[in-house]
Amino acid sequence: QVQLVESGGGFVQAGGSLRLSCVASGSIFSFNAMGWYRQVPGKQRELVAVQITGGSTNYADSVKGRFTISRDNAKNTVYLQMNSLKPEDTAVYYCKADSRRGFVYWGQGTQVTVSS
Repeated sequence: QVQLVESGGGFVQAGGSLRLSCVASGSIFSFNAMGWYRQVPGKQRELVAVQITGGSTNYADSVKGRFTISRDNAKNTVYLQMNSLKPEDTAVYYCKADSRRGFVYWGQGTQVTVSS
C-alpha cells in the first residue's frame, strides 16, 4: 500500500513563502505523475501543479509564476515551493500520485493559511 505524507503547511502573511513536502513510501519513479491539489470548504478539490514523470509540468493559472513543483527522486519526495502567497491560496493542500497501473493515491493533506 502506497502512503503519501505531506508536511510544511502553516500560517504565513501575504507575500510570504512556504515549501510543502510529500514523501512517498515507495519509489516515485513508479508513478506516472505526481501533483499537488488544494481544497477549501464547500468547493471542489482543484489542481495546483502536476509533474509527469520524465515529462511536462503543468500549473493552475492562478499559481503560475509563484509556485514551483519539483522532486528529489533519491528521497522519494515531491515539493511545492509557494512564493508570493495570497489570502486566496488558503486551503488544505493534498499530494496525489498516479501509478502506472491506474491507481490513485492521496495524502492526508496539510493546511496552508495566508493572512492579509
